[in-house]
Amino acid sequence: MRPLLRIFRFIHGLMAILFACAALMLIAIATRIGWLAFIDGLNRVAAQGIIEAVGLLAAAVVALQIAETIFEEEVIRDADISAPTRVRRFLSRFFVVVIVALAIEGLVATFKALHENPAQLPYAASLLVAVGVLLAAWGLFVHLNRSAEELEPEAMAEAKREDHKLK
Repeated sequence: MRPLLRIFRFIHGLMAILFACAALMLIAIATRIGWLAFIDGLNRVAAQGIIEAVGLLAAAVVALQIAETIFEEEVIRDADISAPTRVRRFLSRFFVVVIVALAIEGLVATFKALHENPAQLPYAASLLVAVGVLLAAWGLFVHLNRSAEELEPEAMAEAKREDHKLK
């Protein structure tokens, strides 16, 4: 069983590296788009280019955070994700990144729709409503999960001890 677990750790490490590479590529593309928009002049077209670059940077943050989370949880800590405390912490890290990135993307879509195609505003609004629903669902998950943690205080203490592996 141990060799199989090592293979899984290796695969998780590889996935983390691939997510990090995707983040670096998105950062490079966003930098290029932003720079080209900036040197074209300070006008509405440049603003749209910068807004597009911000959307790409938000996606890069998501990819980088996913890479970091996978690496910390699956490679460094080799954590048992079945414990309620581990699940809540893992999902909370993931949800924070996704919600922030989707909110930024919703704002980018709103700006683009306002300036290019107002018919797209309902889609941008739908994205922002979905962000609100995700935020509420995450809050409910954390609230409901806390009662499970109260039944297992040793799991929280163990999770905090695992944090020392990262320092």
